[in-house]
Order: sequence, then C-alpha cells, then structure tokens
Amino acid sequence: MAKPKIVIIDDSLLVRNILSDVLKNKKGMEVIATGKTGVDCIELAEKLTPDVIILDVEMPVMDGLSALAEMKKRKLSSAVIMLSVLTQHGADATFKALELGALDFVPKPSSGNQFSAEQIGDSLAEKITNYLESRDKKLKPGISPRQEIKTLSRTVSVQAVAIGTSTGGPKALQSVFEKIPADFAKPILVVQHMPPGFTKAFSERLNNLCKIAVKEAEQGEAVVPGKAYIAPGDYQMTVVSKSGSKVIELEQSGTVNGHRPSIEVLFESMITTYGANQLLAIIMTGMGKDGSQSIANIRQKGGVTLAQDESSSIVYGMNRVAVEMGGIDYVLPLEELMPKTLELIKGKG
Repeated sequence: MAKPKIVIIDDSLLVRNILSDVLKNKKGMEVIATGKTGVDCIELAEKLTPDVIILDVEMPVMDGLSALAEMKKRKLSSAVIMLSVLTQHGADATFKALELGALDFVPKPSSGNQFSAEQIGDSLAEKITNYLESRDKKLKPGISPRQEIKTLSRTVSVQAVAIGTSTGGPKALQSVFEKIPADFAKPILVVQHMPPGFTKAFSERLNNLCKIAVKEAEQGEAVVPGKAYIAPGDYQMTVVSKSGSKVIELEQSGTVNGHRPSIEVLFESMITTYGANQLLAIIMTGMGKDGSQSIANIRQKGGVTLAQDESSSIVYGMNRVAVEMGGIDYVLPLEELMPKTLELIKGKG
C-alpha cells in the first residue's frame, strides 16, 4: 500500500501541529497539507485528492458539517475522519457527520480529555490503515460473492439477539434499527466500539429513530424483551442470570482484543447465560477480529449467525475473520440483516 496522503483541517494551530507531529512519527503516514476552515477543506480536497482528511467540526467561515455536505455534493472521494469533542453537543455533531458520510471519528486532542496525543495518533493511524487496506481490497476483482445458506439445517428458538460492530457501525446500526418493528419481542444487546461519552448520545439517537426502546446499558438492570441495550464506552458488558432474571453487569476489567467494551466478552457471556442455541448473533463492519471467535462458537453450539457483507462494510475486518472461520450462516448486505433476523425469529429462515 502506498503512503496514505493526509490533510488536517482544524482552526487551532496547536491541534494541527500536534496531529501532524504524531502522524509523521507513524510509519507510512504522510501529512501533505493543513487548513483551518471548511473552505480550506474543500479546496485542498479538490486540488490534492488526499486519501484521508482529518476534520474538525467547529470552525469559522465554514464548519465541518457544512464542508462534509459540500464534499458530498461535489462527489469528492477523500475519506473523512472527524475530530470530536467529548460532550453531548460534540457527540450529536459527530453522529450528524457520520450520516453525512464521515468514515469515523477520534477524540480531539485537548487538555480536558483522558486521551494522550500519542493514543489519538495511534487510533488515527490504525483507522486510516485499516480503511485503506479494506478499500484497496474492494477495488480488486475477484471479491467473494454474497454467501447464503438458504435454509438452516437446525431449528433455533431465538431468545435474544447479540450484535457487534466497530468502524462504520454507527451509521450501519442506524440502518438496522430503523427496520425493527414496534412488536419486536426479543432483547437486543449491542457492543459498538466507541469511547466513553459517546455511547449515551448514540443510544438516545437510536431511541429517537427506532420503534423499540433503545438505551445505554446500566449496571444491574434486568434485560427485558423488546428493548435494546448499548454497552457503555470503557466498560465490559456481560449478561448474567440472577434470581430467574437476566441482568446486565458492567465492569472496567481489562481490554479484550484491544477493546473495552469487547464483542467477545458480551457474546461469550450470552452463550453462558442463554445457551448458544437460543441466540441470534450479528457481526458487522469493523476492523480487527473482536467477536469473530465468539460468533463462531455460537454457530458451532447451535445458534444462528449473520455477517454484514464486504460490499456494504466500511471496513471488512471482524466480519471477514468470522466468515473465514466458518462461523457464519448468512452473509448479507446491510439492508437485509434485519429482514433476515425477523424471518429467522419467526422460524422461516
């Protein structure tokens, strides 16, 4: 892969310098220009066609959201990663940016957040590398076609739905959740890799768009049918049995596969608590391999498993690993994941 060409747009000279320095120290990263307004963003995107633009939201002259909308209008192809402030307002703006086509986001370097410049640089470098590798693979001919086993060879009485996703997940989950009918009668438990401060705003956003109740999970709450629970950022979420109820437990134990929350941790706990043969699990867009082993375990032990396909994934990573491990019953485009889930729950899969 050629060195990715990166442009940084932020009205703070300090932030531009910090990000330029940390990215220049990463192997194979090249910052080719910086700018301080949305107008600069459009001009540099047209003139330099960078692979990736790192874009602030709040800027004078033209803000980041306006710049994104204009890029979309002009069909400019650079991927955009947003710099997000860890506040409610910052989270809302970030989700709007993802809807407008931003690839992902990272916390903005500031004295007020718990992420060091080095951590933010690591996160950016990883996201850029994974996205470009995934993009380059998509451009090559010979992509494996959609795979689907037309009927399951086993009967699954689904008692709960488990979903894991990462890069590209917020927008993809929104698409899935919008298709859930009001009478959906199973609990849904979700891990979306996301920093603390964002999962609450994201849950509220899904709740407003969705016909069922969606919330950020809380310690000790009972899992009830027809409700969706999003794992809070920086916590591992598990489901345990207590006095005849299924209950959510949250803890700040170590990272698994580099993540907290980890899909693996949630899925394994659900195997223990529900039994794999009563689960329907979905693994979606995202880099790395988190959740791939546990979703394969669910299938092997009698549950039913779905994966988002390559063409509709921003990064075909975790889902690719799960497919390659033989852990998936149905590989489907994003828009077919919920219709197939509803079919399977009704026993028509």
